[in-house]
Amino acid sequence: MLAAISFPDISPIIFSVEIFGFNLALRWYAMAYIVGIGFGWLIIRAALRRPQIWRNGPPMQVGHLEDLLTYIVIGVIAGGRLGYVLFYKPQEYLANPFDILKIWEGGLAFHGGFVGVVLGVYLFSRRHNVPLPDLADIIAVAATPAILLVRCANFINAELWGRPTDAPWGVIFPGVEAQSCATATEPCVRHPSQLYEAGLEGLILGIILLTLAFRFGALKRPWLLSAVFFLGYGLSRFIVEFVRQPDLQFTSPDNPLGLALHTDGYGLTMGQLLSLPMILAGFAVILFVLRR
Repeated sequence: MLAAISFPDISPIIFSVEIFGFNLALRWYAMAYIVGIGFGWLIIRAALRRPQIWRNGPPMQVGHLEDLLTYIVIGVIAGGRLGYVLFYKPQEYLANPFDILKIWEGGLAFHGGFVGVVLGVYLFSRRHNVPLPDLADIIAVAATPAILLVRCANFINAELWGRPTDAPWGVIFPGVEAQSCATATEPCVRHPSQLYEAGLEGLILGIILLTLAFRFGALKRPWLLSAVFFLGYGLSRFIVEFVRQPDLQFTSPDNPLGLALHTDGYGLTMGQLLSLPMILAGFAVILFVLRR
């Protein structure tokens, strides 16, 4: 028997109530977004109250934060859902288009949510005449708590688990799919790749960005923090993908796109393919900013 950690007995649902025949449930996944956005709001507010860390003072008033959060929340939900539909299950949702609206069943893609947030921030910047570089940089710093908490929620949901491993910190995830290893003689032990991502994309990247913003005056150099976020997240996701189980729709023999993107030989997973533009863009912008 391989050394492994048993999956903790945590329900994905915090609590549920029945109102007028409808069962309403609050899940850890939703709570992660709510609390993460709340922490992001606190970070932006703290930055706006420190004029000395900006190049020309705070780019907007604290009173504009509520409006900004509205744009961000809509961007996360709409972009994340459409990204999941287009990147991961286009054929399934094309056959059942009304299922796209069933966001309570899960299914949000980070890269799609990222595009949605970028669009929302751009529209907010235009409407309130806020300098886009300053706004993008502070949002890059504020996004990391939500990433950390959402990845922890992925672990609680026993989803997006890693590949089989013999590492002593491997986890035995529940479910038939998680147990489908090459051998059926022992429980399937997998990398807790969700926690790897929480640590790299959320905790470590967040500490780096907070330190650069509040200690080293990075907010005085437009686009620097945005570029560090691009590069840091892209590298983190690219690395974790080597031990993260590829999505089933991209490893099916019936899916030619899946065979092309599966990590056999020199292939790339969908997560790596979507992270490459972030890595290249982040690296290029950092060089450009530092040279200026």
